[in-house]
Amino acid sequence: SPCSPSNVSSRKLSVDEMYLSDTGGQYLDGTTDITRTVHWGVPTPLQKEAYTRVLMGNIDLSRLVFPPNTAGGTVESFARRALWDVGLNYGHGTGHGIGNFLSVHEWPVGFQSNNVPLTAGMFTSI
Repeated sequence: SPCSPSNVSSRKLSVDEMYLSDTGGQYLDGTTDITRTVHWGVPTPLQKEAYTRVLMGNIDLSRLVFPPNTAGGTVESFARRALWDVGLNYGHGTGHGIGNFLSVHEWPVGFQSNNVPLTAGMFTSI
């Protein structure tokens, strides 16, 4: 099966790399989407800076006060600013809507440019 490990497609993990774990599940009381980045060795200076700048963006976004009906894509730029300041970026969305027995990327709430403007009462992840 395509989801089974094999000696051809698999490799040993190393303490010299960062790893992204993106997992989740469907439960009777909700849908989860848990993403974590870990490093089991000594990160490089660039890895430390990137990780710290993503954290800075999460803090900036969580503290942001903005007017009603502001587009999610506009709000997202505050999460990326600390990375953009040094020419870095990430190639995925910042967060997404929250569903229950639905898609964990429940549209239309979120930070991408095609999402609806954010208003009071909407929930999104970072």
